[in-house]
Amino acid sequence: MEAANRGAADAGGRTIGLNISLPREQRPNAYVTRELSFEFHYFFMRKLWFAHLARALVVFPGGFGTLDELTEILTLAQTRKLERQIPVILYGTSYWKEVINFEALVRHGMIDRKDLELFQYADDPAIAFAGLERTLRAEPGRPSPSFAHSRTREASDH
Repeated sequence: MEAANRGAADAGGRTIGLNISLPREQRPNAYVTRELSFEFHYFFMRKLWFAHLARALVVFPGGFGTLDELTEILTLAQTRKLERQIPVILYGTSYWKEVINFEALVRHGMIDRKDLELFQYADDPAIAFAGLERTLRAEPGRPSPSFAHSRTREASDH
């Protein structure tokens, strides 16, 4: 996240930091706009705000926290619990194909083959950026970020 904050800050943008209180691993990076730096005690609250604010997700190789955030967004997208589509780009194809065997999930009937369309792979910054531009510009009237919510069956069947 520091790289994204730095890129935005270097371009003159304001950046958000959603940090978690941990004994030694986590502290806000120097590129977060001070008044937009938030610290959470509980992971679930951080993820709630993360999902609420996200317009897109580019996921780089990481550990348990990265996997948790990735699967949270994919689950919300799969179950249509968000009012908008969040494009997901997995950066580093070989890493992600080794760490998560999505094809095995399909083969075992845990996810539908169509769920593989919820994300794309990228190995080059220009390709990742083009994917984001294409997806985000494709819907000019996209709703602003909003909370995940429960829908009635009737509303979700349309």
